[in-house]
Amino acid sequence: MSQTPLKHMRTPLARVLGRGAARSGTDHFWRQRLTAVANIPLTIAAIVIIVMLLGRNQAAAAQILGTPLVAIIMLLFIASITTHMRIGMQVIIEDYVHDEVAKLILIMANTFFCIAVALASAYGIFKLSFGV
Repeated sequence: MSQTPLKHMRTPLARVLGRGAARSGTDHFWRQRLTAVANIPLTIAAIVIIVMLLGRNQAAAAQILGTPLVAIIMLLFIASITTHMRIGMQVIIEDYVHDEVAKLILIMANTFFCIAVALASAYGIFKLSFGV
């Protein structure tokens, strides 16, 4: 009895690169893990900044949030959190929405929402930083 070799659905290049049918491999997985790790120190820093703002009036809070180091930390926090949020919600949508049209619309809405949150937050930080 002779055995026939197994036929693979993926090309040899796809097998070497570790990419599946979606051609993205583990890209989302690693980006989400990277932002999760980045979120740990950034969230701690953001909490420290928020605690520093407690009991301050608006002018003092604006002065603290307008300093370059605090502004950079908050901008990194916003970028990391919104990227992590977008990837996480996209995975949930892809896993639980089965209608392809609805899935496409929800993924687009998720991306636009995350961009809007990031831009609005960054605008506030830039406005405080530059005093415009």
